[in-house]
Amino acid sequence: MVPEFATLLLNESPFYQGAMILIISLLLSKIAPLPRNFQPIVWFGLLAKELATKVNHPGRAPSQQLIAGTLACILLVLPFSAIMTFLMQLATFPWFFEFTTLYICLNDENFKQTAVEVKQALHQDEKNRARAILSPWLYRDTKELSEVGIAKATIEKLVTTPVYGTVSTIIFFGIGGAPLVLITRMLKQLELCWPPINPKFSYFGKPVYLLSTLLFIVPSWLWNISMAIQGGPKSILSLFKPLPNTMPFHNCVNTCAIAANVLNIELGGPMKFDGIKINTAQLTYGPKPNGESITTAIKLANTTYGLWIFFVISMPLIWAGLRYLHS
Repeated sequence: MVPEFATLLLNESPFYQGAMILIISLLLSKIAPLPRNFQPIVWFGLLAKELATKVNHPGRAPSQQLIAGTLACILLVLPFSAIMTFLMQLATFPWFFEFTTLYICLNDENFKQTAVEVKQALHQDEKNRARAILSPWLYRDTKELSEVGIAKATIEKLVTTPVYGTVSTIIFFGIGGAPLVLITRMLKQLELCWPPINPKFSYFGKPVYLLSTLLFIVPSWLWNISMAIQGGPKSILSLFKPLPNTMPFHNCVNTCAIAANVLNIELGGPMKFDGIKINTAQLTYGPKPNGESITTAIKLANTTYGLWIFFVISMPLIWAGLRYLHS
């Protein structure tokens, strides 16, 4: 029975190799992340911003802006994804490129450390330092954020990052491998750089926003469920309640609402882009957050992340056990 089982495992070695690549990349992105200034996805975002300054002209007709946004997205995503796919197909050790791709796409997962630094700065009443720490991670104005605004922005980033990090990597890697993970991550980065909630990108960023919304429906829903089960029946029921007065072009609002419900705090509210104030849904489930609320949010994110890691590790073990019983 054991030799037959060993033969079965060898025949399914690509499955277990893929599982190991995924598990190691998930853990390494938490333990030893790249510094933000050395992250290729961040460089890709800077390239997207530079391209937008050249081709995005808000004064032109909406149809022209939509076309420009679509072509800019294709120009940025297609070459990089084609090159990486080509390298994976021809490489002697494709697992190396797969691991590298997943690791790169997961590097926003180290935002927890940034959240800790922001909390410490608020605790020491150094709001300017907290704003400076938070600023590179956000694509909105941070210079005028109050302590409540800093806490809100930190918590919102903390609970939404895993949607396009951990969860989407697990799902898209299982569906289409590392190339699909890279494509979806680049599209999400473009959405973050060209948010249509910002009036400057209201038309230019809309094609990417709509495509990103479609791609991340399932990852977002699964992550929301993972958080909601920690808040009890009330939080679970909130998954099925539509949000009143939700502003358009704001993808993370449902995730923020679940987090606010579980943490019993207030999230959402006005944002500023290039000095222009934009109203978004006010998600009031308790008092306004402060530095201590960030600690609670970190615990929530860590627990939810642990659930997903447990799922990823248990799946190949369960599959191996079933194959052993079958043999």
